[in-house]
Amino acid sequence: MIKLVTSLLSHKPQDPVPHIYSYLKEFNKGVEPKEIKPITTNEINELKNLKKKLDYYRDILQEYDNGDHTESDPEESDEEVEDIQPKKKNIKTQRMGVSAEVYGEHNKKGDFKPKIVPKSEESRTKLQNRLLQAFMFTALEEKEFKIVVDAIEEVQGSPGEAIITEGDHGDCMYVLEKGSLKCTKVFTGNTEPTFLKEYVPGEGFGELALLYNAPRAATITSTTDYVIWKLDRDTFNHIVKDAASKKREKYDNFLQSVEILNTMDPYERSKLGDAVIEQKYKKGDYIITEGEEGSTFFLISEGEAIATKTLEDGQQPQKVKEYSRGEYFGERALLTSENRAANIVVTSDECTVLSLSRETFNRLLGSLDKILERNMEDYQKFVGNELPQ
Repeated sequence: MIKLVTSLLSHKPQDPVPHIYSYLKEFNKGVEPKEIKPITTNEINELKNLKKKLDYYRDILQEYDNGDHTESDPEESDEEVEDIQPKKKNIKTQRMGVSAEVYGEHNKKGDFKPKIVPKSEESRTKLQNRLLQAFMFTALEEKEFKIVVDAIEEVQGSPGEAIITEGDHGDCMYVLEKGSLKCTKVFTGNTEPTFLKEYVPGEGFGELALLYNAPRAATITSTTDYVIWKLDRDTFNHIVKDAASKKREKYDNFLQSVEILNTMDPYERSKLGDAVIEQKYKKGDYIITEGEEGSTFFLISEGEAIATKTLEDGQQPQKVKEYSRGEYFGERALLTSENRAANIVVTSDECTVLSLSRETFNRLLGSLDKILERNMEDYQKFVGNELPQ
């Protein structure tokens, strides 16, 4: 400690925290720090983010001790709506914590028997097309997808009906087929519900209450006549939940390697891991085409591709870059709607890419501009003019 204080007094850093961090980092290696290397911008941002999280969770624990639960910001991402827990009236006597589904002697995972709800071929086709729009089902294998389609049942209703109610036990999740729904929540200190978002066809909701065995965190009410698809808890937990978890683990390392996303924390990356869509191409296929509007970002999971670009009018496009496993392209599509500056053409026999649209990114995590602002160097690089158009 004396040596650390001496180092601080001799260097007199403007901000002592990074200096202390670097000193202890060298000290833990078992060597006497001779010269303190300046902490990097990314390390500074990581420390700031960790401090914010520490303060956030400290506040939550304090409110639990006081008998209240901290409410989330109403402007949080749409998919987090279900992740807000209702207020506890007496935390000492009524502990309604969040937990994963527990399997044991009387709830064996192996005892699951797929549910089959009869449907016409027209209904099955309509349902299949709709489920492919909800990212939580994109990780399913063909056999798993069929089980889900068999198990889902159609529910119709009128305006003003509460489909799920804040505080209720959740035993199913939904996908909106037709109509419009509004999501509201009563926050601590308020008597009137706060509007959080509107659900449109193709969006799913209610899954987090099943994932974490928690009460409903918000109320979702119909504003028009509606048609929804309802999936029961058992099918969701045995089929969808396991597939989503495997998909998230599979893609997490890829997403960590994407420079434009390196200011995101693990939780944010896990949400993207749920949302990316796997697409397969063959040799000679164009993944993106020069001049078309860009709205999707791609990451190569397996295979190789090249970028070709028209350098002179009237001339054939020329190869300007090669891509292989782990590399990505189209990242500016997460920021703007600029036209594509080049073609991306598959050169291997097969190529598997992970794709993510700007619409999905914004719906889950908000604007990428805000995420990049955590690290101003990255913000200037990607939002400024340093990245080729």
